[in-house]
Formats: sequence, C-alpha cells, structure tokens
Amino acid sequence: MSAKTDLAAHDLQPRKKWGQHFLTDTNILASIADAADITRNDTILEIGPGLGHLTRVLAQRAGRVVAVEVDAELAARLQNEFAAASNVTIVCGDILRYAPFDLVGAHFKIVANLPYYITSAILRHVLETAHKPRVVVVMVQREVAQRIVARPPAMNLLAVSIQVFARPRVMRVVPAGSFYSRPKVDSAVVRLDVEDAPRVADSARFFEIARAGFGEKRKQLRNALAHGLNLEREFVETALARARINPSRRAETLTLAEWSAVCHALN
Repeated sequence: MSAKTDLAAHDLQPRKKWGQHFLTDTNILASIADAADITRNDTILEIGPGLGHLTRVLAQRAGRVVAVEVDAELAARLQNEFAAASNVTIVCGDILRYAPFDLVGAHFKIVANLPYYITSAILRHVLETAHKPRVVVVMVQREVAQRIVARPPAMNLLAVSIQVFARPRVMRVVPAGSFYSRPKVDSAVVRLDVEDAPRVADSARFFEIARAGFGEKRKQLRNALAHGLNLEREFVETALARARINPSRRAETLTLAEWSAVCHALN
C-alpha cells in the first residue's frame, strides 16, 4: 500500500509542523535496515515510525523494536497495528523528552527517518546522553548528510558535534520522489558508528569553544574566539600559539585534534 493510500484509509494527512514525509519504497526500507546490520540480538530504538513501513522491516529482523512517535493519531494507529507483535512497543511522545536508556536499556541501535527541522537536535540528544547507542542509522536531508561527514577545509559545527562522538559515513542517496508528500530536496542515509568514549576530555567546554569559533563566519580564529568567549585577543593569540595553530586560520579549516589542542590551550 502506498503512503498516500495508507493515509487516506485512515483520514490522515502529512503534518507540516512535524516535517512528515513518508517513505514506502521497499528496496530503500530494506537498505536502511541493512545499513544498521540488524540481527535478532539487537534492540532497535526507532524515532518517528510514521505509518510503520520501516517498523515492519525492523520487526522482522530485530529481537526488539521500540518506536517513538510524536503524532498521537499515528501512534494510536501503530499501537493497534502492532498489538499482536510481541517484539514491538509503540511509545507516543517526543524523543527529546526521553533518555534513550529509559526506553530501551543500555545496549541498542537507533534507526530513524528524521524530520529535517529537528535533525541536529535529535542527533545531539542521542549522542550526548550517558548511555549511547552503538550504531545510529538515520535518513536526513542530503545537504545535512554532507555537512555531517565534512572534513577540513569545509568543517562546520554540526560535523564537529557529530564526529566527537561517532564516525559518520553516507550509505546511500534517496531521491525526493521516494516520499509522500514529496520533499523539496533529496535525502541520504547516514550511518554513525559511535565511539566508546568522546574524542575530547571535557565535551561541555569543548563545545563552548567550538561554538564560539564557528559563531562568526569568515572571521579569523583569534577574533571569533575572543569575541565569542569574551576574552582578550592577546590571550587568545597566546593560547593558539601554544596549540600551534595560526591565529589567522578560520574555524572550518581545523581538524578535531586541532580543536582539542585549542581547548586544552585555552584552559
């Protein structure tokens, strides 16, 4: 059944406020599950199951699936549909209000077709939690996927925020025509292999410094950090010298290791 027919059968429409675009292409659904290397030993946290098309694929492969849906009408429909599925639990709620551990325990993978408008917030939420997933496979806007996997000299704050916790790679591109309603842009499936520990010692201070560095585009690092952290420019220049970073460089040219050195020097 197509997403359009499925929605019409239940007198539902995609809701713009939650960025709903429903995917029903069976080959793409299978490739998303393939990207997560799902086995019967896995517990899967699905974010935004929507009409349940991906949920069905996950339920066939995983030992347990917990799907969190913010849309109360869709959640009720899914709860009814999966009532007899012993390995599927449907939760009605906003994933940002839950600690993943409270939903699925300590060992899990995340699979999600993320709404474009809240992609960054959800990824930060699940990666900064105390009990992190082992693997995250998400469908995101193609441009966002490219930002996530960026490298110098095209780094950005999202890339830094993700790569501190995980190793990202783009698994495939998904054309806009694969969705109902059709989004304006193509999407991409991204896999994040989560590190056992963050690649920085003090992540709170690290992100404070990184946000300052990226806070003013096209500014030299010494100026962006001085302004963003409310520090004297001479102090920042001295710290950058200790980190062996040219103060005239721009934030997008730094590697994670260099950001870590800057953080250490400023502290």
